[in-house]
Amino acid sequence: MFEMIKQFLKKESSIGILLMVVTLLAMIFANSPLHVVYDYFLETPLEIRLGRHIHIAKPLLLWINDGLMAVFFFFIGLEVKREVLVGQLSSRAQIILPGVAALGGMAVPAALYMLVNAGDPIALNGWAIPAATDIAFALGILALLGSRVPPSLKIFLLALAIMDDLGAIVIIAIFYSGDLSNTMLILATICLVLLVALNRLKVEKISPYLWVGAFLWIFVLKSGVHATLAGVALAFVIPMQSRKDPEYSPLEYLEHALHPWVNFMILPVFAFANAGISLSDMGIGDLFHPVPLGIMLGLVFGKLIGVYGFSLAAIKMGLAKLPEKATAQQLFGVAALCGIGFTMSLFIGGLAFEHTGGDAVSYLSTHRLGILSGSLIAGIAGYLILLLAEPKPEGVAVEKIVDKEPPMRNLD
Repeated sequence: MFEMIKQFLKKESSIGILLMVVTLLAMIFANSPLHVVYDYFLETPLEIRLGRHIHIAKPLLLWINDGLMAVFFFFIGLEVKREVLVGQLSSRAQIILPGVAALGGMAVPAALYMLVNAGDPIALNGWAIPAATDIAFALGILALLGSRVPPSLKIFLLALAIMDDLGAIVIIAIFYSGDLSNTMLILATICLVLLVALNRLKVEKISPYLWVGAFLWIFVLKSGVHATLAGVALAFVIPMQSRKDPEYSPLEYLEHALHPWVNFMILPVFAFANAGISLSDMGIGDLFHPVPLGIMLGLVFGKLIGVYGFSLAAIKMGLAKLPEKATAQQLFGVAALCGIGFTMSLFIGGLAFEHTGGDAVSYLSTHRLGILSGSLIAGIAGYLILLLAEPKPEGVAVEKIVDKEPPMRNLD
């Protein structure tokens, strides 16, 4: 039994399957007599007090969204820093195609959503919801296809998702922060200066960074800037390489340590807490309310058009090349998979509507309905396109070159 669980956890597709299961559980809880237990769980009050001035009291749902997701964004920040320094984003040639694709994958869905919801200022708060991609879900579905998808497309999707996450970080910082507290911002700045000083002084022990980072999170949370940004800031100051031991990387150590916790605890808990939609007062007509309709159109068509269209344009203009051993049809399928917004879309949707007040409360369930429906359609469409796509025949590119060149030319 334990061996089967270990084998499941090692599979790339396991996180996608797990997220599907917890989403289904959340829907069962929210639409059965168990909804009382579900609501009680999410509304459980939890508070922390440090002296007279630092007091944080929130229901469990907000601790999950502000606390656990700060750890998730810390993990994302570590991944981004590593990829920029030594990975898939470390050279201009490597970042052009996923960078252009990510730009299109954010701009076109947002534009479609705003077009559908033009004239409703409250609904327009959710413009960034379909711009997000759930990398865990998308890579999980890609893993189900095995060797039918070339490794270069998996790398492309991962790099695109990292760019997408960077875009989400910027969007949250600029558009989804509340009223600012100058005192807390000053304290947060002091913590940030201390973290930079630790990095400049070549401190390699992780614990000092984490202690200062914990206070940074508290002050950022109380400042009005969204608390998840504290996780990103902390990640960027973690040392990449040890001076004493060239084989040891504090950043990679933390990334590997957090990986199972993020995939198998934080993301499933977040999905369970946010995906429970009561369907008791809803009908099929609710899918065509401007908010869920805009989200679905953005995720299903906006992502596909943006990612594939911008990628194709970059390739045609000679700015980038098609991923190695991949076909245009396979790229089309991966572009469709990018429409799986799910956890990231749910997170941004919460920021867009939960704290707006007034009529925005009525959008909380309908926007989730749009996210789940759009993500489901995009996931199925992407899987089927990739399943039916013909792999690139071996040797085709070489044969074409041979036909065009003089027979004695050395192709090496």
